[in-house]
Amino acid sequence: MWQANPAWGSPKIVAELVMLGIDVAKSTVEKYKPKRTGPLSPTWRTFLVQHVRDLVSIDFFIVPTVKFRILFVFIVLAHDRRRIVHFNVTEHPTAQWTAQQIVEAFPFDTAPSYLIRDGDGIYGERVTRRMESMGIDEVVTAPASPWQNAYVERVIGTLRRELFDQFIVLNERHLKRLMSLYLDYYHIWRTHQTLDGDAPDDRPVREAEPCNVVEIPVVQGLHHVYLPKAA
Repeated sequence: MWQANPAWGSPKIVAELVMLGIDVAKSTVEKYKPKRTGPLSPTWRTFLVQHVRDLVSIDFFIVPTVKFRILFVFIVLAHDRRRIVHFNVTEHPTAQWTAQQIVEAFPFDTAPSYLIRDGDGIYGERVTRRMESMGIDEVVTAPASPWQNAYVERVIGTLRRELFDQFIVLNERHLKRLMSLYLDYYHIWRTHQTLDGDAPDDRPVREAEPCNVVEIPVVQGLHHVYLPKAA
């Protein structure tokens, strides 16, 4: 697992093994995995803990294409299970386009109570009015304070490290296809320390013997899924 997934840390490998019914101590894994050091991302602890089940975050990030076009990726992250509930891509983001994305992310009566965003001028009054009409309370972060929107910043970092740093994006259609492939893996298979080693879609434990595990490549071989070998 370490050779196939060099970006994984030891807790993630431990969680992956637990999902296969293999109980291995973190200290044992660390004997074969280089330790990663660095400060933990700060969190807006009080507010996030109190409202995590009713809270989403939104943000943009940019991805260049092979022809040096700049594409803007908009994502909506639900905090409770770290699910990316909606994404879309555009070359020319506007407030009207962004407001429509929020509507598409929360059809019918699924709108959250709170939505965290930064003070980017792209959102504007149109986005604010749309959220008010949906019964969503905006929480706008302070200037130059990305830590106040730490969850979505973290998932954007994950998308960069685990997807876009590994591919050259050809065009908007290619970017959407890569995102869809990765999110299928991210939601169903990727373990998260903040979810006690579970995946966002509640991944079941599948019992396996230590030498009876199959490695299945996904996301065009960039990532791997581990399952018990069929009898």
